[in-house]
Parts: sequence; structure tokens; C-alpha cells
Amino acid sequence: MVTFMLKFMLPLLILSMIHPKIAYAELEQWCVADEQATDYELQAALDWACGKGGADCSKIQVNQPCYFPNTLKDHASYAFNNYFQKFKHSGGSCNFRGAAMTTEEDPSRGSCHYDFIP
Repeated sequence: MVTFMLKFMLPLLILSMIHPKIAYAELEQWCVADEQATDYELQAALDWACGKGGADCSKIQVNQPCYFPNTLKDHASYAFNNYFQKFKHSGGSCNFRGAAMTTEEDPSRGSCHYDFIP
């Protein structure tokens, strides 16, 4: 009986001392312009993101990799995502007064790369 208890209890005791690894999975998310946002809303949010918001908007300038397509929606998407990736771990969000939304589909195309920071 003692042998049985040792064979049964000892492995249980050892297993109870092993701490399980906790996985903190995070979905890859980018921040892009909401299709339903008006040009006025997009422009105001873009101006804020590239100004007081602190996004790096240098890549959407003329002769830079994200200038084309030269649309308000595409430029706003790049700026929104740059801001979101830069500040999401310190309280930044992807809202821009309703002009933006998150997506799990990487919006990068061609030479224009949208950052993702885990």
C-alpha cells in the first residue's frame, strides 16, 4: 500500500510544483481610416495625428514610399496606424473621433509598409 501511494502521490506532487506557462496572445492589428468617415473627419484626424498626435508622417510626403496612392483615405490610414502602433501601449487608441477602425489585415502594399509593433 505504501509503495502504491508513493508511485501515485509522488508524480502528482512533482506535477503540482511545475508552473504552467501562460500565453499572452495578441492579434496583429493595424489602424486604418473608416470607409464611412467623411473627408472632413479624415482631414481633421490626419492633421491632428501628424501634428499634436506625434505620428511620423514623413513617409506620406511627395517622393516617399507611401505617397501613392495619393488619397486622403490612404494618407490618413498610414498616419492613424503610425500613431496607433507608437502609442497603443501607453493609452493611444485607434478611434480618431470615429474616423478610424482596427483591422487584422495588413494594409501594406508595394513599397509602403505599415508597421506592426507587438
